[in-house]
Amino acid sequence: MKYCKICIQPDTRPNTKFTRNTICPACNYFSKLQDVDWNERAQILEKIIQKHKTNSLNKFDCIIGVSGGKDSVRQALFIRDKLKVNPLLVSLGYPPEQVTQRGVDNISNLIELGFDVIVSNPAPKRWNHLIKESFSRFTNWAVSTELALFSSVPQIAIHYGINLILWGENPGLQLGDLKTLGKNGYDGNNLRNMNTLKGGVPSWMLELGYPKDHLNAYYYPSVELFDKHDLQIIYLGWFLGDWSLTNNGMYSIAEGLKIRTDHVSNTGDLRGVSSLDEDWVTLNQMIKYYKYGFGRVTDYCNEEIRLENMTRSEGIKLANQYDHACSKEYIESFCEYIKISPNQFWKQVRSSVNKDLFEVKRSGEIVKKFIVGEGL
Repeated sequence: MKYCKICIQPDTRPNTKFTRNTICPACNYFSKLQDVDWNERAQILEKIIQKHKTNSLNKFDCIIGVSGGKDSVRQALFIRDKLKVNPLLVSLGYPPEQVTQRGVDNISNLIELGFDVIVSNPAPKRWNHLIKESFSRFTNWAVSTELALFSSVPQIAIHYGINLILWGENPGLQLGDLKTLGKNGYDGNNLRNMNTLKGGVPSWMLELGYPKDHLNAYYYPSVELFDKHDLQIIYLGWFLGDWSLTNNGMYSIAEGLKIRTDHVSNTGDLRGVSSLDEDWVTLNQMIKYYKYGFGRVTDYCNEEIRLENMTRSEGIKLANQYDHACSKEYIESFCEYIKISPNQFWKQVRSSVNKDLFEVKRSGEIVKKFIVGEGL
């Protein structure tokens, strides 16, 4: 396990590769931004928009996948008010046991800001079953829900005959998931290769006995369908020089975004602006820490270090304190939803701990072997 020399990104992140100088892809990309001609990028974006703009009063120009959170608000307002484009917003709806009130309020906020929003709600009993199976098989309850989340947007784009899909950050350049990189910095058609998606409905879902047409919500359209319908995903964050977690949060709060008030020791959310529509993602961020040696706080700190809002040593301190953070109440809520006990939850988590990075004591305590910022 090695760490980036600039930030505290470990090389255990899936699909990442450091430079010979031990620099992570995200820091390598960020170091080149000072040489970017942002006017040139704005012109590229304008050409893309004009190519896809319908000039029709009864048809949308593009689709934006939204949760109602910071990136959603920033993108929607920029596209409509700055670029004068008519977007259709698409959101994946969660069942009542999962969605938060702030999540409901934030989607309502987008509607009140004047946007048309379609909410896709997969069948709740099947959703519950697939979450339980995802957690049991992979110690990652979101394996199934990520498929539905990412699939809903291109599915609806095909249904409405809309060719252009706008996404936020480029996970290849801004996080280091290199398999998602496309033909250029803004091409998002390889999003299907991201670690949490990997394209298509996996065989384990079919093995559960569901007919294929009962899993429609979980089918990410194939490359052939993308080509047939001339679908293009572009990463809007590539065009915006001030795109960041903190900046997007500030923009969106000013436009009515409701954020978390829970303490970072319960959420690992340093700014209270991430994954606002539900709380169980906090469990997965904690589990990610036990699998790969980094969690949500590391991701926060990496961006803040690159922006020089935080020193590397400050990031290390915060990661040591909060990278494994997860409220007991969130765990209990999740366990109640899939009908397991907290003891069963922790048994499953301990069985998936990366033994190269952590030691599981007889008492059940999980102790890291690595030193944050240094590695093994």
